[in-house]
Amino acid sequence: MSSDIASRRQGSGNGLAFIVSGPSGAGKNSVINRVLHEVPDLSYSISYTTRAPREGERDGVDYIFVDRAVFTQRIEQGDFAEHVTYLDDLYGTSRSQLDGMVLAGLDVVLNIDVEGAKRVRRSGLGKHSVVYIFLVPSSLGRLEQRLRARGTETDAQIFDRLEAAAREMVEIDTFDYLVVNDDLEVAVSELKTIINAERLRIK
Repeated sequence: MSSDIASRRQGSGNGLAFIVSGPSGAGKNSVINRVLHEVPDLSYSISYTTRAPREGERDGVDYIFVDRAVFTQRIEQGDFAEHVTYLDDLYGTSRSQLDGMVLAGLDVVLNIDVEGAKRVRRSGLGKHSVVYIFLVPSSLGRLEQRLRARGTETDAQIFDRLEAAAREMVEIDTFDYLVVNDDLEVAVSELKTIINAERLRIK
């Protein structure tokens, strides 16, 4: 490969940001974790949240768990590229963390809810190459089955999550790609295909 062609492949030297969004219970964590293990040179942007860790979740790995005072302080400091309230819990993406990774040439996966993805579009991160991916089960019925199977929410919380999911589904057309997660292997393969295709994109 000539140096001219190599420089075109490298572009600005910035990495890509792959935002994976979808309703709670869609299986985003499971799909993303598999892809991170199977796709080389792919990093993960760890979100901040005020919600309590679920069983098996680790601070600094799944989320950065903080209290509301710390979260509010970061908002006031302007450190979040996006932050949202979802069912009384706060979630946010650190702008400094994400900028540092992308500007260093790293390709980064972000797990952000649908409202958060909308805010990223308005935050100025569009100056980087950002790819928006909507991941969802094929129906609300399947989503309800998953929420009940994980056993971490009450009936009232499940009802609230299903209502939120129905509102989020309306935003599908604002995303670049749709991945239907009824089969984990298929969803992982499709997300890997999207990442590889975007890495090969010329413009």
